[in-house]
Amino acid sequence: MENRQINFFKSKDFNTVLKPFKNGTVVKIDSFDIRENQKELKIGLFGWYAICPSKEVKKDKLYYFSLYDEPLVLYRDENENVRCIKNICPHRGASFFGGTLEDGVLTCPYHGAKFSSGGSCQNLDRITCSHIVDNNYDNYAKKIHLSQYKTSEINGYIFVHFSKESETDLNNISEDIPISNYELYENGFSHKEYVFEEVLVDFKCDWSRIIENHLDILHIFWVHGDTIPDKDVNKNVLVSFNQKININPKYIESIYYYKNDPSKEFIRIKYIPPGRILIYKEDPSLSRYLQVLDHIPLGNNKARVIVRHYRKFLQNKLLNNLLLFKENQRKIFYKIFDEDYMILKTQTYNHNMGFISKDEIKLLGEDRIINYFWKWYKNSENKDNPWRNTINTKNIDVYDKVILKYPPEIKKLEIINNLDIIRKTIVRFAAPLIFFMLII
Repeated sequence: MENRQINFFKSKDFNTVLKPFKNGTVVKIDSFDIRENQKELKIGLFGWYAICPSKEVKKDKLYYFSLYDEPLVLYRDENENVRCIKNICPHRGASFFGGTLEDGVLTCPYHGAKFSSGGSCQNLDRITCSHIVDNNYDNYAKKIHLSQYKTSEINGYIFVHFSKESETDLNNISEDIPISNYELYENGFSHKEYVFEEVLVDFKCDWSRIIENHLDILHIFWVHGDTIPDKDVNKNVLVSFNQKININPKYIESIYYYKNDPSKEFIRIKYIPPGRILIYKEDPSLSRYLQVLDHIPLGNNKARVIVRHYRKFLQNKLLNNLLLFKENQRKIFYKIFDEDYMILKTQTYNHNMGFISKDEIKLLGEDRIINYFWKWYKNSENKDNPWRNTINTKNIDVYDKVILKYPPEIKKLEIINNLDIIRKTIVRFAAPLIFFMLII
């Protein structure tokens, strides 16, 4: 195939798709095997979101974030349980930003209102006010409570169950789906057999576009072929795949097999709504690596992604330190996200301007999982209306600096990681040199 303008095209067989890349690379998807157990997901946009690693929520520290533009705070109470509350003091509606947390007691910086998980009602499932400077305090304290969402800590993540309404009593909150749906163990993985590297990245773009990007495994040949250290993933390889898609009420799964060797699996992707994607190879009990991507919709065109790359190989800490494996893995992650980011920003612009529509976007056979995702997402968005409190204005950005703790652009953390590589490399070379000079 000659190098010329790149187009997508279909063969005469509708189920066969050829995708030409430059340098003669072709990715071919054939023989769709769609297995629909109940034909649709039952999970909507309300449910469990992995907000951050457990280590990020430290004793006596407040962790600010948002979901669908609703300002929230994570912290540990006096019993070390993680609480997720609205970042709104019920006394006068101020933020807790600038307030204090001491032994699980939260103090508002505006008038000194104090809140603990015991309070006057002595109910650990309720957060109540325990101090306001007012003669009528006792009656007042019985009526004032912080609004909260359920939380859970599993696999080193802090999950928040985002629902239609927050509650003052956790006993009143019902789960749309069980948290076990997201446990690695329930998905066939024993995470204790793995070690992992982790990065957190913020994007100023539509979060659903990021999920779409991560469901599209075949763009890695074109966009990341020079970055991913895999001889089977580059622009100069002719690759043909068969694809099998499994759909059931809990997840969508797409499995790719090599066309020339149908028994050999290339990769599989499992989307667990609303925000988790698992990428791995072969049966979970046999997989040597697992990539977990959690997508958090902070707000309108603000999203965070937590990436963990679990592996069963290279687990020796000394060898890892000598090879700077962790730092080099992170370097690859940041470069991959950088490569995706320009595409995501332009997609978001076209999305917001209304340029992406059925008339202008033509999905191919290989995009079956993308097509299903968008159908589910639009139905869920209409049904759940999670953006109900979002005010469409460009002037409200008061929370950006607080919520986007990690830089919205990737460069800062990428630079820090690169400096770590340089520093540690110099130390490794300098130490033997200094020792040799001392000897002579």
